Amino acid sequence: MDLVAQGTLTKRTKVCGRANCRCAQDPKARHGPYYEWTRREKGRYLHTVISAEQANELGVAIKNHKRVLALLARWSSETARELEIKPSRK
Repeated sequence: MDLVAQGTLTKRTKVCGRANCRCAQDPKARHGPYYEWTRREKGRYLHTVISAEQANELGVAIKNHKRVLALLARWSSETARELEIKPSRK
């Protein structure tokens, strides 16, 4: 597992705004696709337009991040069980 990243990937197509462009009439003729990576850093959302190649690599990194979080949750539960710590109920 080499790459780990948080966030989401979005694949978009866009209308350019020119009235005589094909994209204004035909949804299949829209410009793109464009890929955008959204993540949170220092309490703020950041949006970055990335290439298709970067999107493929980032998709793997985001899946790896989710796997890491799942493993941490499992290890935490196993540690609590090992130490016989029970959640308190109020």
